[in-house]
Amino acid sequence: MAHVRFWAHAVWGTKNRHPYLTGEIRTAVIDHIKSNAENKNIYVYRINGHLEHLHCLLALNADMSITKTMQLIKGESSLWINKHKITNLKFEWAEEYFSVSVSESLLGKVAEYIDNQEEHHKRVTFSEECALFMSRYKFQSQG
Repeated sequence: MAHVRFWAHAVWGTKNRHPYLTGEIRTAVIDHIKSNAENKNIYVYRINGHLEHLHCLLALNADMSITKTMQLIKGESSLWINKHKITNLKFEWAEEYFSVSVSESLLGKVAEYIDNQEEHHKRVTFSEECALFMSRYKFQSQG
């Protein structure tokens, strides 16, 4: 039996960065994602976001890739949002997402960053944050 705990910080946005995730909607979506993740044996340590995106600190197990995890989280949550008419318009997540590994020693710092999204985005836009992630983690632009 493999014993694996691989921490990942994932960030994904709404399609066209539409600001669907206002107060109660964001809370409902986050609560649903946490519940659904638990049912699928995905351990979500922290999840929070802002109007057009979410951050999630999660642990991958031995039989789960980040690609599969993101498909399960994003795909199922968008189906749930539309089925329950959580938003007035058809809801979609953007196809892209960011994900980086996180050292066990930095879990607290990353969790604090995720918890403070509301304050963080008073100073930095999601576009600026994306550019920072692309640069900091040396991601190649696809465009």
